[in-house]
Amino acid sequence: MAGKDDLAAGRRSPRAVRARRAAIVIGLLIAAVAAGVAWRAGTWSAAPAPLSAASAAQIEQGRALYAQHCASCHGANLEGEPAWRERKPSGRLPAPPHDDSGHTWHHPDEVLLAITRKGMRPPIAPVGYQSDMPGFEGVLDEAQIRAVLGFIASRWSEQSRAHQARIDRAHRDPR
Repeated sequence: MAGKDDLAAGRRSPRAVRARRAAIVIGLLIAAVAAGVAWRAGTWSAAPAPLSAASAAQIEQGRALYAQHCASCHGANLEGEPAWRERKPSGRLPAPPHDDSGHTWHHPDEVLLAITRKGMRPPIAPVGYQSDMPGFEGVLDEAQIRAVLGFIASRWSEQSRAHQARIDRAHRDPR
């Protein structure tokens, strides 16, 4: 048991030391539980922002990159190739439009990113599917790919953006 001299010298009693340690442990446990709940609830996530949330600067960068790398197939105005639903003599499908008349907005961000990175190849496309869509991994970095897709999303109607956002949310959190 600590005497008056120990307390005067700034030493704490064993009981006070144990109480302080217990308070620290309880505080850390509460913080860990709160962090776990926040993570599980999705309020503390490292997931990137949706493509449709691109900033004006990202959209402008995406516009320039789209013109350089995508417009020759998908059209300067995202209109795609003519008769894009009909196979070419080669058996391949023409490049689809990326505007509201196409189906780009029917896919979650993760699928759009994968197609842009890897091209239309398995496992994204079915085995045996033939496509002229190249992958841009190694040509464009991740921020540039996201900028191009952000530009494309910025050109969709409000209704198409809202529909794609619902698809993307369901894909990110299928609960």
